[in-house]
Amino acid sequence: MPRKARPPSSTSPALTPEVIPVEPELEAAEPGTVQDLPVPRTLPSSVADPLRRYLEETRRHPLLSPEEETRLALRMRDEGDLNAARALVQANLRLVVKIAMEYQSVYTNLLDLIQEGNIGLMKAVSKFDPTRNARLGYYASWWIRSYILKYLLDNFRLVKIGTTQAQKKLFYHLMREKQRLEAQGLFAGPRLLAEKLDVREKDVIEMEQRLSGSGAELSIDQPLSTGEEGSPGRSLKDLLVEPGQSQDEQLALEEWLKILDESIPKFRKLLNPKEIRILNDRLLAEEPKTLQEIADRYGLTRERARQIEAKLVQKLREFLKDYLT
Repeated sequence: MPRKARPPSSTSPALTPEVIPVEPELEAAEPGTVQDLPVPRTLPSSVADPLRRYLEETRRHPLLSPEEETRLALRMRDEGDLNAARALVQANLRLVVKIAMEYQSVYTNLLDLIQEGNIGLMKAVSKFDPTRNARLGYYASWWIRSYILKYLLDNFRLVKIGTTQAQKKLFYHLMREKQRLEAQGLFAGPRLLAEKLDVREKDVIEMEQRLSGSGAELSIDQPLSTGEEGSPGRSLKDLLVEPGQSQDEQLALEEWLKILDESIPKFRKLLNPKEIRILNDRLLAEEPKTLQEIADRYGLTRERARQIEAKLVQKLREFLKDYLT
């Protein structure tokens, strides 16, 4: 099944699972038994049919006993036996479905989650060490969740929400920490959450908005009303303010430029040659020269050129003040 990204549901609730480390430690623990998994009845038939066929395919592969699992894992590790690796993956396909179903309320396309989880399962099989006294199912569950959560992080919104380390931490932990604090009778406000998660309060507020319904995407081409004879009416795009200056600002700027055009020729008559050169090359030029360029061109020091410019600017202010009064 080719990998593809689908836009998420606009009403996706926030995630609560904990972030999964990239290199999980093996522990001696027995994984839960993976029962045959039914197709959720809430799925549309167009989605349920391929999912049902996939589940029927996974049931063809029997679960492995601890002894069989260890034997296959040793063959894969010591001999590079790809058939042994394939058998380990196939025996745990139902585990991927079980874990993917936990996130179905977050992302409605279960098949996408399953295929991402399968990639995590294959990664787990390639790194599995049978001598650490742990079942593959337990170890693989960490990798499966990690790949599913990474996929959700990349596709939760059309605009990515987990682009920094702080945002990723909030994406995985925010709602979980909020529920934990509220269970203790505490008000889980942005300040307390930021303190507990060691992030900025601004980041908490921003992530809460993105994870809520108010943070969902909205197309600016979506009609806000219906026009005459059923034609599309005005859209959000029609209500956006055009970037740039307002009409009042534009009129004021035009009036000010007009005043400058009239006053600058009169102001030039009050200047000496050095001041006129700095006026032309620094204050009125489209690409002003640097003070060092002015100094080198007219045989001045840079500091002297700066002093002349400062004196010129002050003289221009006084002239315009008298000109306008």
